[in-house]
Amino acid sequence: MPGDHSSKQYDMDLEAIRSKVLLMGGLVESQFSDAIACFRNGDIAQAEQVIKADENVNRLEVSLDDTCSHLIVKRQPAANDLRTVMATLKVITDLERIGDEATKIARIAKNLHERGTVGVLNHYESIRVLASRASESLHDALDAFARLDDKQATRIISSDEAIDHEFRAIMRTMITFMMEDPRTISVALDTLWVAKAIERIGDHAKNIAEYVIYVVEGKDIRHTDYVYTKINSAV
Repeated sequence: MPGDHSSKQYDMDLEAIRSKVLLMGGLVESQFSDAIACFRNGDIAQAEQVIKADENVNRLEVSLDDTCSHLIVKRQPAANDLRTVMATLKVITDLERIGDEATKIARIAKNLHERGTVGVLNHYESIRVLASRASESLHDALDAFARLDDKQATRIISSDEAIDHEFRAIMRTMITFMMEDPRTISVALDTLWVAKAIERIGDHAKNIAEYVIYVVEGKDIRHTDYVYTKINSAV
């Protein structure tokens, strides 16, 4: 009975951590969405709110890191339980970095609209598709983490190439704009930095998906051709 009680308490502790991680995920999703919105509409007050919100994300990271560390020391988890805790720590780090990228977008949006240079080219339309894809990838990655859905995680990883492709297309377009009309250089560079931040958010979403597979299957698939092999074996 004491062992059973201890196991139940451990499960409760782990579930509390998972809930807090998903809360953190919801915060960074909102941060990203609001950052893109103020890049589109020039709402400087909204941009400042996004920047301020990063403090909450950072506090959650510190709190969750501490909670996970105490859980490891107190419960000394092994095998799959230890993988779960270690993967959760990595997810927390990726979420904090997504918050940093969203903050970066908000800062660029604020500076862009304060300078009043937005009419030179349609800066938002240039990144609209990329932002939508990265937002969907982030949402799906958090959902896969919540449900430990390795199949959905695999789909997220395979879709990251589409985000990378879209980023490369934006980069080529911005270079063309700058070469053809020097007046666009400032806005084009800002748009390019925003696109890069979005592409990095897509990378972090992919990382979260990889940690889901690590928990479920016990495989560290980083820097491997896991998805390619998986897709081919299913054919």
